[in-house]
Amino acid sequence: MPEKPIGIFDSGVGGLTVLKAIKKILPHENLIYFGDTARVPYGNRSPNTIIRYSVENARLLQKFNIKALVVACNTSSSYALEILKREFPFPVIGVVKPGAKAAVNKSKSKRIGIIGTEATIKSGAYRKAILSLDPFATVFEKACPLFVPLIEEGWLSGKVTELVAEKYLQDLMDKDIDTLVLGCTHYPLIKDTIKKLVKDKVTLIDSAMAVAEEVEKKLPHRRKSENEGVVRILVSDKTERFERIAKMIMGEDTLIEEVSIDSE
Repeated sequence: MPEKPIGIFDSGVGGLTVLKAIKKILPHENLIYFGDTARVPYGNRSPNTIIRYSVENARLLQKFNIKALVVACNTSSSYALEILKREFPFPVIGVVKPGAKAAVNKSKSKRIGIIGTEATIKSGAYRKAILSLDPFATVFEKACPLFVPLIEEGWLSGKVTELVAEKYLQDLMDKDIDTLVLGCTHYPLIKDTIKKLVKDKVTLIDSAMAVAEEVEKKLPHRRKSENEGVVRILVSDKTERFERIAKMIMGEDTLIEEVSIDSE
């Protein structure tokens, strides 16, 4: 059991921010990541489709004999987490609750903003999670559907990305929020652009490290070896774009393998 890998999936490249955080906090663990690049983005899909994709991704990773599953996709975590927990025998950890907890702990004014995909915002998952932790918090939400395509295109900075971010974030800034949850694992890749707009008035919550700490708590068996764990990255569609951004995030040349998804 200790040698089994931890499985991680996301709709595309964004979940690599979570992979990197887990690798940092659990360097000896074997990790296997799946990015569903052939079907990205998930944020404009119906709940039933999001659930189906999430189950298919989990089944794919189950074939690699994983000991835990991290749903490094806010959209999947919002709609499919409880179903995945019921259907699979290993611990399943999502990204919403750790991010919500970090936001509540950081916010002083209790005015918290959430940005995410259309599906994540429509689910109300972050709002529910935050209010369950602090019923006196005021939560403001904003769907940012263009962010994921921009990031997957590799447009992490520049005038176009800045203009889109300004358009999305102005409403939240007008609400005097002091904390902003990046409610999609793609969004940390444009953190510098967002930070330029919100300046020091707002604390940004990147839940990747909070998720890694949650994985550390819930991991059933630790790998005993003192050697660094093996990292494998799988995708449903191998592209130069993914390889370029993956190298930027991971800071190293990592072998990327293309695999087929079994759908029923």
